[in-house]
Amino acid sequence: MRTVRESRRTRKGRARRGAARMLCGAAVLVSLLTPPGRDPVPAADAQPAFGSVDYAIAVDESASLAPEDMAAEKAAAERIALGDVSPSSHVTVFGFADAESSDQRAVDPVCPRTVLDAAGRQSVGGCVGKLRSRKKSEGTGTDFPSAIRQGVHELGAGSGPSVPRVLFLLTDGKLDVSDSPQYGDPAHRRAEGERQLELALKEAADQHVQIWPLGFGPEPDKTQLDRMAAGGYQKGCVELPSALPRAGKVSGAKDVGPMLEQIFAAAHCLRYAQGTSERPPATLEIGISPLATVGSIVVDKSDPEVTVTYLDPSGHQVPTSGTYQKSRFELAGAGHAVEALKITDPVPGVWKVKVEAPEGHRSLPVSVSVLWHGELRGAITMDPPSPQAGQKATVTMRLQTREGYEIKDPRDYAGLQVRGELTGDGFAPLPVHLADDGKGSDRDAADGSFTGTVQIPRSANGALKVSGTLTASGLTADTRSESGQIAPGELPVTTALTLPAADTHPGSTVTGTLAVHNTSSTRHTLRLSVTDLQPGMLSVAPAEIEVKPGESGTRKVTVEIGPEGAFGGRLHGDGLRLGGTVTVTDATDGNRALVRSPLSVRLTPEPGVWDTYWWAFLSAAVLIALAIVAASALLRQRRMRRDPFGLVLQLVSEEGDVLNDHLAGHGHKQWYEFAVVEPHRSPRIERRSHGPYAIQRSPEGGAVLRTRGGGRTRLPAHGSVPLTDTLSLSLGEETRTPKARRTRPSRSRITTTTTPTTGESESASAYESYR
Repeated sequence: MRTVRESRRTRKGRARRGAARMLCGAAVLVSLLTPPGRDPVPAADAQPAFGSVDYAIAVDESASLAPEDMAAEKAAAERIALGDVSPSSHVTVFGFADAESSDQRAVDPVCPRTVLDAAGRQSVGGCVGKLRSRKKSEGTGTDFPSAIRQGVHELGAGSGPSVPRVLFLLTDGKLDVSDSPQYGDPAHRRAEGERQLELALKEAADQHVQIWPLGFGPEPDKTQLDRMAAGGYQKGCVELPSALPRAGKVSGAKDVGPMLEQIFAAAHCLRYAQGTSERPPATLEIGISPLATVGSIVVDKSDPEVTVTYLDPSGHQVPTSGTYQKSRFELAGAGHAVEALKITDPVPGVWKVKVEAPEGHRSLPVSVSVLWHGELRGAITMDPPSPQAGQKATVTMRLQTREGYEIKDPRDYAGLQVRGELTGDGFAPLPVHLADDGKGSDRDAADGSFTGTVQIPRSANGALKVSGTLTASGLTADTRSESGQIAPGELPVTTALTLPAADTHPGSTVTGTLAVHNTSSTRHTLRLSVTDLQPGMLSVAPAEIEVKPGESGTRKVTVEIGPEGAFGGRLHGDGLRLGGTVTVTDATDGNRALVRSPLSVRLTPEPGVWDTYWWAFLSAAVLIALAIVAASALLRQRRMRRDPFGLVLQLVSEEGDVLNDHLAGHGHKQWYEFAVVEPHRSPRIERRSHGPYAIQRSPEGGAVLRTRGGGRTRLPAHGSVPLTDTLSLSLGEETRTPKARRTRPSRSRITTTTTPTTGESESASAYESYR
């Protein structure tokens, strides 16, 4: 028994030393997405509103957890504490094990109930570090009933029942009250513990407290975890299966943070995405959806010495506090092993996180993730907008951001539910099935456009309204409606609007046509407008069209794109997709809607000089390159034409006998320098730097001899020039390669010795100059 206790004590001591990091980061994660309560957010016309949440984090301190699991618990709790999105949310953190004597307690309060303003975030980040593994004298079992009751008490002590209450239970999932006297005699403690757990779960359900367990250790009891998740309150933040409490399980400490972030996102109706992971120095990447209105980039540094720099999708380094362009920033957890940058109205796209560390602090990987909440809006149309009773109408709900940008990536609206309904005079409400599956009236699957058809009842006799509701976890629910009227037979004016899908730039225009046909004897005024966009992005001209009695023809319609400033500095990279609706109404016929036509515009930055004239720059570059190549070729050719390499130099006597052959090598600046040695006894030519003679090929044929102090003399191919009083220089025939001539004896009338081309030291062979 003593050995077991000592082993437990050793494990807990090691756990204590490594534990601080986990929960400290949770304190930051719970809080960082919380927008400041006093400062306005300049990014949107209206600041996004998010409901507050009260939650508690219960961290298992029992001896059954290995040291690395305890450290993982604390780091995971630290990541949670960076993740809320409401300035009025509250968090409580406590540790738990069990009480094995009357002077022990099962629960260790660590962070009291704290509102998550700036001061609260700072205090939570510090108090989380107090979590520790229990000593044997403090109780080392696992008392779930006490932990759940403590969480229910903390969560029920503050806000009213309308505020969601969430308990995160970080444990290995094994109930152990075998040494706890409060559960009766030893033989019945396990059974009593199970009974008390059932009562605690019922109390949590009655008090509207959700329980989200996360299991650690080599063999977490998944059955026990699932039981606790199902035993608490079951209604989530939205009526979607993804928001129902559920248990999580990790196989190792490295998976704790990501799994807990996913659980936290589901419990609080946030969306979660994981980025890359590398050892510093490195540049990590994380994508932020265009739907995000507030988000937190969470960086698990593993080591507090790691420093982090944040770059937006345009490559600009953003501040860690204050505003930049239309986004607001706030950093939490600086100096800890986990930090996070909260961004209100973040620029969508791929963000880069540069991580650096001093020597000795680069062995552990750094990971990045993002938690975010967003707003998804829809633009709904009915075609025709004024149908006749009994006619079929096509209803389309297009997904957009709150600014009016189109949403095309299905990952941004995963888990979305779309409900449609048609109401009006003379009939009961009708459901409208809207789908984005590419079947029936839906043209393309997974393009962010949900389409369906509905039969207008024959009893319909007045106003119509079609509505659609979007619901998704992590996205604010949105309901859009469009009004219409039952057409009384044939309309006096009919129209058809044709607008092409455009790919253009700020300040440009898109031109379409409006076909009009007036069968009445009355002049009609048609009004044109663009809706489902923020003001200033798009406008349509003309705003009004007069249609004469009996007129039938087409009119030009121009959609004008706003200036670059209208898009809030978000126009970069692949650009933006605007999704407006052009509406044509007949003002003469009670503002009856004649056309509601979707307009899709892909907007890219105004091309620069290079983008516009790239072909000219490329052509010029090609011409310059060709000119350089040609000039180089001419220069090379000229140099080769003067290169003396391979010339056969012959010393000729007064009688015309060839006394010596010498094969010239490459010269210095196209001049091969040499001297005549032993001119009176055994005359021969030897290569000498700065010798009295130098020879060079002549482009016109033959060679040119340069004599020190004597100028230059032309040496014809079949002639000679005097060198001394008794010797002349002539050129031999180059009928073989220099290599062949090295061993070929002279065929002159007298026997001579072929002299190698050596340097002044006369130690180099004749071939070194052209090897």
